[in-house]
Amino acid sequence: MTPVPDVSVVVIVYNDAARLPAAVRSVLDQTLRNLEVIIVDDASTDGTPRVADELGAAHPDRVRVIHLPENSGGCSRPRNVGIDHARGTYIMFLDSDDTFDRHACKTLLGTAEETGAELVAGLTVREMVDTGKEVRWFPGLYQRSATYASIKDHPDQLQDMLSTNKLYRLDLLNRHKLRFPEGLLYEDILFIAHAYLVANRIAIVPHRIYNWRIERKKGNLSISNRRGDLRNISDRLEIHRRIDAVYREHGADDLKLRKDTRFLDHDLLMHIRDLPGQNDEYRQRFQSIVRDYLVDLDPRAYADSQKFKAIAGYLLREGNIAEALAAADYTPPKGQRPKLSTPLVERDGRVYWCDRHLDTEEGRRVLDVTDLGVHEQPLSKLEPANDLTAVEADGARLRLAGAMINPIGRIRPDAGLKCELEFYDRRRPRRSVRVEARATHLGDRIGWEAEFEPRRSLRPLGYVDRVWDVRVHLTVGGEKITTRLGTHDVAHGGVAVPLRPRLSRLASDHLESYVTERSELAFQLVERGRPARATRAVTQWLTGTSVGRRVWSGIAGAERMALKAAGHRRTKVFVYGALLRRLPIRKRSVVFESDLGRGYAGNPKYIHEELRRSGAPYKAIWSYSGSTRGFPKGTKLVKRDSWAYYRALARAEFWVDDEGGFPAELAKRPRTTYVQTWHGSAFKHLGLDRPDVKAASRGEQRRVVGEADRFDHILVRSEHDVSALTSAFNLRAEPLRGGYPRNDALVTGGDPKELASLRRELKLEDDRRVVLYAPTYREGPNGKPAARFEMPFDLERFAREFGDTHVLLLRPHPQTAIVLPPELRHAVRNVGSPYDITSLMLISDALITDYSPVMFDFALLGRPMVFYTPDLDDHVQKGRGSYLNLAERAPGPVIRDEDALFDVLRDLDGVTERYASELGEFVQRFGEYDSGTAAKSVVERLFTTGRTR
Repeated sequence: MTPVPDVSVVVIVYNDAARLPAAVRSVLDQTLRNLEVIIVDDASTDGTPRVADELGAAHPDRVRVIHLPENSGGCSRPRNVGIDHARGTYIMFLDSDDTFDRHACKTLLGTAEETGAELVAGLTVREMVDTGKEVRWFPGLYQRSATYASIKDHPDQLQDMLSTNKLYRLDLLNRHKLRFPEGLLYEDILFIAHAYLVANRIAIVPHRIYNWRIERKKGNLSISNRRGDLRNISDRLEIHRRIDAVYREHGADDLKLRKDTRFLDHDLLMHIRDLPGQNDEYRQRFQSIVRDYLVDLDPRAYADSQKFKAIAGYLLREGNIAEALAAADYTPPKGQRPKLSTPLVERDGRVYWCDRHLDTEEGRRVLDVTDLGVHEQPLSKLEPANDLTAVEADGARLRLAGAMINPIGRIRPDAGLKCELEFYDRRRPRRSVRVEARATHLGDRIGWEAEFEPRRSLRPLGYVDRVWDVRVHLTVGGEKITTRLGTHDVAHGGVAVPLRPRLSRLASDHLESYVTERSELAFQLVERGRPARATRAVTQWLTGTSVGRRVWSGIAGAERMALKAAGHRRTKVFVYGALLRRLPIRKRSVVFESDLGRGYAGNPKYIHEELRRSGAPYKAIWSYSGSTRGFPKGTKLVKRDSWAYYRALARAEFWVDDEGGFPAELAKRPRTTYVQTWHGSAFKHLGLDRPDVKAASRGEQRRVVGEADRFDHILVRSEHDVSALTSAFNLRAEPLRGGYPRNDALVTGGDPKELASLRRELKLEDDRRVVLYAPTYREGPNGKPAARFEMPFDLERFAREFGDTHVLLLRPHPQTAIVLPPELRHAVRNVGSPYDITSLMLISDALITDYSPVMFDFALLGRPMVFYTPDLDDHVQKGRGSYLNLAERAPGPVIRDEDALFDVLRDLDGVTERYASELGEFVQRFGEYDSGTAAKSVVERLFTTGRTR
């Protein structure tokens, strides 16, 4: 009698003779020997039937072959036939183009027998055959072994809806008549949803089980990957309806909600992203098919789904295809920037995605994007949609015109505009040519137009740079907006203008426009004349030979490696040490940097301004890492970590920064003077005094001290700072006991005209008291800076209770952001970057802070300070420790709850009186050297009369 196999593996195949043997071999070579293979051939028309029979003949005791009489058009029928013929205790499924890991069957079977699970799932790895890259499928689900009595105990597992990385007890399938739905795509989803729900026990193993092999270049996409086919979406929806029926039958409403949410977050979005390439008729038919399903979606799914994906689904349900596509643009595939394709709209102090559907509570709730802060994003971080309105050729001249979204009128009609078009080599984006364009205000759009002769400005080589992309740079008040060019608003069949490559017109002779797969404008070199066409034919023939392909591939590969190496930081550091630091020092050159290049601020800013006032002939070079907004005109700027940055540091006579942020790998030259201005008095433990650094390796401790060893001078404002910095860094730099240049204005009162201008800009010209809230740096759960600062008190309550008497200025830490709804603008202002913190302190009547060093600066004004510290206990216990016991030494009330905070704000005059003595002692201890002349003393000491080098 034939023994019962432990596992039956059903291998389905259609016209895949080449890959079938590898799939079957991956089963026969399993470390589990007692198994059978059932090959189900879905009426193949190539050599597959013969190959399958040969495999069966070679392994008659382990391989059975079943030939279906006619093709079923999908995976369901072959798998169901396999189930009906299976003899094993358990069953698995394998596609002919994939493979099992060698221990897959044994691992899953052992777990099933050990746990009693009727369904066991393991890790799938997507193998990109063309690139060799491997991607784990939902790796978070397979980090550790686990067993669940029901899928309801672990509903996250519903994210993995593949049927092929799982082992099923055959009795489970037969007992519940579980089969794959025939005649429909996405058969896995329904089968797995049902299996998960009826399985008595489910086990998870953290091991590789299934190798899902993907060959992008083969050109024969699987049926379910052809999303442009309307059958695709209609079948998907039918599968979801059947799953809904299964969930209703088993009373699993909570699982239906999760499924509906995933449908919005994943399934629907995939199909929406295909709509830009379809015509209007297709889009209307698509919307009609989808709407019927969206109407029956659990309304809670729109709240649980990711915001912009919920918006896309809701708008599609309401028939607003254009705005749904815009929402999909703002949730692009990984590696692409979000594109803002709608101007947004403000109603009653809230910001909405569009101006339609706001007459219902559901519409307002779904479309409200206020809390996401899109309306407050710096313009330089947005990519507004920028669509072509014209692309025309007139002889040798090319005319391009377009219109860019102006979200909520962020770009005011009186704003100065500068616009350029940039043509750049797709293979080497740094090779580019810029063309001036004219920009005009068009309400909720910014129109632009450029007309030029490409042959006069664009000189490609001709063979290796055949494709040129286009982007538009719009500069508004120092902020630069960079956008790609969409082609949705213009019928575009391609225009061509003459061109003259450097390798002569034999390489190519025209530049022709075309539309990319992402519906964006690009240009390519083409051959119109007979000489160029003949040359092109020869090069195509050469690259069509095996030798030609290898030569060309080698050249291209070497070029890519060279370009990648040239841009790597390690390369720049090496060249800095080996070559750049051997160049002559540029006398009287100073590289300034503040907050790792984030802006023109801090002590370096005030030293720079005093240096300019002194008339000393120094050349200032500032580093920047993001926007160039706020830097003074005429100042040389270098982008942080660029080649120009390393070259400037190598040749500078002075380095001046406030963060210790110049790359730690760079050895300072002996003839370069490093002035470390620091950025705040020592409150939290620094350097070697930090608990984590004390517990670190000797190497890490040497690194911390080594960075500070480069300092020649360090600015201090008290002996407290001298003591703390010496302890933290074994400081050898000379302390300059003159205070902080940025605090000079706090002592002298600042420039009245500048402060009056700032008050007008922030609309602070009434008699309300101005309160500055400046909290400290906060880490997120991953140890990195928290991207969004969560307010510890209710801003709406503040606006209600204090809006008539106070204005709150919110100053988040530079590494975090805060979002304010427009409805609070009468009482609250967001004064993050690029506003200068010193100027903000000068126009403020009081300060609310927690543990921020801003307390030491603001104290110089003699104005009331309030310390709002609801997390004080947690901060003291889990933080890095501090040099000051705030609860005992604070020069103002330390508040733990919101009611007490608001009570104190009603009595700021009383705070001034009660804490006058403590405030005086605080200033004497922590600001003893701040006398109002720090910038002048630094410049005189180091740059003019007191130069030591």
